[in-house]
Amino acid sequence: MNILVLGSGGREHALAWAIKQNPKCDRLIVAPGNAGIADLAECAALDILDGAAVVEFCGENAIDFVVVGPEAPLAAGVADALRAAGILTFGPSAEAARLEASKAFTKEICDACNAPTAGYARFTDLAAAKDYVTEQGAPIVVKADGLAAGKGVIVAMTLDEALAGLDEIFGGAFGAAGAEVVIEEFMAGEEASLFILSDGETALAVGGAQDHKRVGDGDTGPNTGGMGAYSPAPVLTDAIAEQAMAEIVRPTIAEMARRGTPFQGVLYAGLMIENGRARLVEYNVRFGDPECQVLMMRLGAQALDLLQACAEGRLAEVQPVWADDHAITVVMAANGYPGDYAKGSQIRGLDELPDDSLNMVFHAGTAARDGAIIASGGRVLNVTARGASLAEARERAYAMVDAIDWPGGFCRRDIGWRAL
Repeated sequence: MNILVLGSGGREHALAWAIKQNPKCDRLIVAPGNAGIADLAECAALDILDGAAVVEFCGENAIDFVVVGPEAPLAAGVADALRAAGILTFGPSAEAARLEASKAFTKEICDACNAPTAGYARFTDLAAAKDYVTEQGAPIVVKADGLAAGKGVIVAMTLDEALAGLDEIFGGAFGAAGAEVVIEEFMAGEEASLFILSDGETALAVGGAQDHKRVGDGDTGPNTGGMGAYSPAPVLTDAIAEQAMAEIVRPTIAEMARRGTPFQGVLYAGLMIENGRARLVEYNVRFGDPECQVLMMRLGAQALDLLQACAEGRLAEVQPVWADDHAITVVMAANGYPGDYAKGSQIRGLDELPDDSLNMVFHAGTAARDGAIIASGGRVLNVTARGASLAEARERAYAMVDAIDWPGGFCRRDIGWRAL
């Protein structure tokens, strides 16, 4: 098969790494890719938000299968354009991608199928939203309705934080994503992520993970796109995973099908777990980043078989095979992230690191310049390792972190602390 992966981050590097190991993969192209992806696949300059351009590229390159990595092309209808052209595609339609593109839409779906989630209200008017927050009190959660690149969510522990968050969102900090806000009750408990493949009818759980959203050790500081993750997550027991599938995921898949907008792709269910039960925090319609890195590390070559079965509507025939192992990824980010940060600092020492089924550095925001690897984003490297235990995987990952020479970057030193 000739396979095209759309995206340029650590998630896409991990997907490409796993896909490349499968003997079905003849030619692998990643668009636009990054400096790390270029070591294992062809990279192509392509506007991945332009469905017509992606379809044309597929025709020119005899592409058999497209895997859409990030949410923006899904929301832009790229998967629809590909399917209309008869190209096998992994990723939901624009209509189904509303489960991520609109938090208010997700709440509607939860209401329709009685999926347990936080109580909420939605507003397009700043004054009315402030009145509601003042009436409810803190802690409370304020969310921009639309896609805000993993940001746009303020977990406000004080009333002042909540009011400032509303000013920020309605003031245009997140562009069109902030035209509407969803205000939710604060849910206590421990978060975990459950990843589910769906072909529109069958829903298949393919792994759990826990990520670390806040920038600083001990879960301090502002929220980020994610500073690290590990899999499996002990808090997501088999019983809780099955409760989430029965009460949240399967009803959602059934409701989407009932509406004539079946969901095909990966559904990331962000869960809040308290007293042995899960409630839905949010849905994403693509693999989480950096959770994808630990899942791909554990799944390896079989990932392609699962994605293909999902796209072909035969998920009922397959099942993931898990080794009794653990994986962890540590995000190295540019100094200043998630605020202002400089681009262009050089990263040294990557060539000397192991690169195998137990140790991988996935590139998230890198570019090649004059033979050197430079930082080109906020989250730059995903230092990822597997082990027989989480402690062993963590030791491997931090040994690699310590061998990387990059004064312009930092990482959390406590990834996996809840489980360890």
